[in-house]
Amino acid sequence: MAKLDTITLSVLQAALQQVCDEMDLTFSRAAFSPVIAEANDRSDGIYSAVDGSLIAQGSQGLPVFVGVMQYSTKTVIEMIADGRCLRPEPGDIYIVNDPYLGGTHLMDVRFVMPVYRDGKIFCWLSNTGHWPDIGGSVPGGFSASATAVEQEGLRLPPVKLFKKGVLDPEIYAIICSNIRVADQRIGDIRAQAAALLIGQDRLNEILDRYGDETVVEAIAELRRRAADQMRASIAVIPDGVYRSKAFVDSDGVVNEPLIINLAVEKKGDTLTFDFAGSSKPCAGPMNSVLATTLSSVYLAMRHIFPEVPISAGAFEPLNVKRPEGTFLDAKYPRPVSGCAAEVSQRIAEAVFAAMVQALPDKVTAAPAGSSGNFALGGNDPARGRDYVMYQISGGGYGGNANHDGLSNGCSTIGISKSPPVEIMEQAFPVLYRHYALREGSGGAGKHRGGFGLAYEVEILRGEARASFVMDHGRFGPQGALGGRDGAPNSVTVFRGGEAHVPPHLSKEQDIALKAGDRVRVGTPGGGGYGDPRQRDPQLIAEDVRLGYYTAEQASEMFGIDPTG
Repeated sequence: MAKLDTITLSVLQAALQQVCDEMDLTFSRAAFSPVIAEANDRSDGIYSAVDGSLIAQGSQGLPVFVGVMQYSTKTVIEMIADGRCLRPEPGDIYIVNDPYLGGTHLMDVRFVMPVYRDGKIFCWLSNTGHWPDIGGSVPGGFSASATAVEQEGLRLPPVKLFKKGVLDPEIYAIICSNIRVADQRIGDIRAQAAALLIGQDRLNEILDRYGDETVVEAIAELRRRAADQMRASIAVIPDGVYRSKAFVDSDGVVNEPLIINLAVEKKGDTLTFDFAGSSKPCAGPMNSVLATTLSSVYLAMRHIFPEVPISAGAFEPLNVKRPEGTFLDAKYPRPVSGCAAEVSQRIAEAVFAAMVQALPDKVTAAPAGSSGNFALGGNDPARGRDYVMYQISGGGYGGNANHDGLSNGCSTIGISKSPPVEIMEQAFPVLYRHYALREGSGGAGKHRGGFGLAYEVEILRGEARASFVMDHGRFGPQGALGGRDGAPNSVTVFRGGEAHVPPHLSKEQDIALKAGDRVRVGTPGGGGYGDPRQRDPQLIAEDVRLGYYTAEQASEMFGIDPTG
């Protein structure tokens, strides 16, 4: 430890983080697809050469990938070791999106690349980007009524997309032959690879400056300290078992709710998460693969203890029992398009609902908890080309012990933001007729929930097909400690002047649209925190003055006359 003084350790921690941040920025700035370039639906990280465990991840990457990419990287390492994957050489980059091999849904495509030092693999770099289409039965991959993963798109095991730095034309041709608007994917592929190459260059600069042994020593020490900090954070929680439930609207096929049943046992400096009693594997696409379930627990705890440095060490005190026999441990061929964007957020909501009992001053009421997945695919006659548009949207955050929830915040699982309206209108034949806060959607409480988003988009030209895989349409985000639930999701499609509400409320696929048809969406508001009758009357009056609630809503929700 003589070489690794405290200052050097701190510098190396920041340097590894900076490598990941620069990969994130490179990926976004070079990508073609708005969902990556504008919405930042991507992540980059550094992983152990031995077992793929997380060393560092970009601060601007999606938290849901914090656990997932280490499992997919581990899978690549294991498949190479047992001969199921070609052995790597410098310049090789593997591509994989198989959900059952440490993944999420098929649209999240991972690249994995070895970094060599003196002829040996020093570590792996990996990133994930959400491709706007991966084939399957509907544009965008969000098939709300899929009953098998093959209906959701192309499934890739780990294969070398780049060999010694050169794009393999045969693998690329196979991919392009199975996805829509394939000519646009080359931009995202090149951006994803460029991010890894930038990471390799920056990492080599650090290794050249400080030496491989010092950096290896720092990585081990940072992991140990992260584990110690998480244990210290957990230790302040009273011992006991904290229980909660969260609900998925439906699986898209059977119109009945799915239940997430959670018991969190705190004992000493560890937490054990048990999902026994949750619903069985479902027919539709709202199953979650194990890697996503684990990552959902990790990201929820990251929300609660954000001060703990991010590395595999932070997960060591978190014991998640494998939820075998439930929809949270999906196996082939269960469809999974809703796992990363929706089910993951219900899992996090269950964690919040349990932990707010143990840490009422630190944990919030439930946030909107839906990515608002809206995919639109069609042909633009003015440009003579097909397109696939993918819209994600924010919602209200839950109130907490100190203040109201954030309005129109990004989803629980990441920092992804809605692409700017101007970018979407430029790229696709649509017009946004309305885009504003969804007034009245925040759950009442001593500290109310934040407000969701309301938007309406019109098809300007040609014909299109719309699909939705959202959630919280049946149940709004949970209030906490006496707070009321936030407003549920709302979807209405206007075709030929007639309004259509999906039977599953937040899920439907292949809705035929033509010029002049419109889609109206209202995203959930956050849950309220504490007894609404304890809210400061002046704050209620100010909300009414600003138009957040009508006087009638305020009177009903908070139990007082806001006009005095």
